[in-house]
Amino acid sequence: MITLNVNGVECRYGSTKILSGVNLEVKPGDFVGILGPNGSGKTTLLRSISRVLKPHVGAILIDKADIYALKPVDVAKKMAVVPQDSTVGFNFSVMDVVLMGRNPHLGRFQMESPKDVEIAKKAMKLTNTWDLADRQINELSGGERQRVIIARALAQEPQILLLDEPISHLDIINQLELMDLVKSLCDKKELSVLAVIHDLNMAARYCTSIMMLKAGEVYAFGEVDKVLTSENIRSVFDVDAIVRKNAATNSLYVIPLSPKKPSPAKKCVVHVICGAGTGIVLLKTLVDDGFNVTAGVLNVLDTDFEACEILGIPTVSEAPFSLITDRAYASNLEMIMAADMVVVTSVPFGSGNLRNLEAAKEVLKSGVSVYVIDHVPIERRDFTNGKATQLMAELKAGGAVFVKNHSDLLSLLNLPKLSPSEFSKMTLAGHMKNGDSEVSKT
Repeated sequence: MITLNVNGVECRYGSTKILSGVNLEVKPGDFVGILGPNGSGKTTLLRSISRVLKPHVGAILIDKADIYALKPVDVAKKMAVVPQDSTVGFNFSVMDVVLMGRNPHLGRFQMESPKDVEIAKKAMKLTNTWDLADRQINELSGGERQRVIIARALAQEPQILLLDEPISHLDIINQLELMDLVKSLCDKKELSVLAVIHDLNMAARYCTSIMMLKAGEVYAFGEVDKVLTSENIRSVFDVDAIVRKNAATNSLYVIPLSPKKPSPAKKCVVHVICGAGTGIVLLKTLVDDGFNVTAGVLNVLDTDFEACEILGIPTVSEAPFSLITDRAYASNLEMIMAADMVVVTSVPFGSGNLRNLEAAKEVLKSGVSVYVIDHVPIERRDFTNGKATQLMAELKAGGAVFVKNHSDLLSLLNLPKLSPSEFSKMTLAGHMKNGDSEVSKT
């Protein structure tokens, strides 16, 4: 088995420097994902490794041999490339295209043997293209053609595989099947893979390590959980994101928060009672729209708690999986009393967070407006033997405004020419016309 080393590589197009100081080692069985925004040098790095663009500075080695000192055919026996563009210039049959992968293993004027055909057939079955064998390559869809090009690369029987956006043209089932295949080849055949991937979640699920490029330089490189962090994503992609562990796959998953320039501050304070991910979209929207936002009580490690940390939202927190203590309840109540309004999302209620509803009921008596998003009926998310349902009924009886979804709430929050004091005194009847059935208030 062989090792790929990239040592201090700098690449240029003319006088324009694209990559600088790139160092990388890919060992047998490694699946390295290359991430970065457009123009960061990802494809240039693969072009340099695949002998298309010779480095201006530095060296690329396969088992200590400089690939630019080797014959192209010798490199092709060890390394295969799946380019970003899967266009084939001539209209060959699919079988002929895949058999081209055997060319490095054939002598001059030598025809493919039955063994070569069998290797090509195996590669086609692995990529679900065997049924396309007699079709013409230019008659295929972009996704089908991509799988054929991958089959051609596998037919080379490489020890190193370079993939440039390999799943960009594939539907979700073919994306998963392809990534499963590549990962299994890494695990079982010790294939070394270096792949440019735009989908952060796919990279997190399948890669053993990740390199992040920013402006042509390596911003971070290492194990997935060390590199794929909210801080790195924000710095490299200029996007806020929540990074969590997926219990089903045991891999990280990324929840990006849509970038948006904040609107002028509305100086209106909205306190959000949420949890279990029910507040992410609302919290981000309110912040982007210029509202001052607070939240609580949220358990540390809750998805909404992480969203608040990323968005810089003041939050009353409690230990993971813990009941709300008197201290946290009092702090939350104090924060709510300083707000112009309170929003309760469709969060499930159990014994751990029931006191959040009690706090909402308490401040309602003090004249603070309370809005409840009733997207999921409380009876379906009440795990308190009816206590949460009873509190919700008391909120409605006390004057809380119930809306069906986020859109209805935001339409209220963005009413023009409405000061915070006017908003806090607002009644649904004064602003909803024609008996809108989507919003109800007792």
